Amino acid sequence: MSSQEKPDAGRRRFLKAAGLASTAASTALIIDNTSANQTDETDETKEPLSPKGYQETEHVRRFLKTLRN
Repeated sequence: MSSQEKPDAGRRRFLKAAGLASTAASTALIIDNTSANQTDETDETKEPLSPKGYQETEHVRRFLKTLRN
């Protein structure tokens, strides 16, 4: 067994560091996106894009009028 070469420890440290760095960068991006989404949801000054619920328009009035006859 003494004839085998020892693995290069420097290369292993580099690969471990690269793996940790990529994990840290991914985590930072996820946290940043999550905090940005929470900020958008809590901003109450924005008006909704489209009103929700029943809206009586001219088209609806004509339809309801046909039902009464």
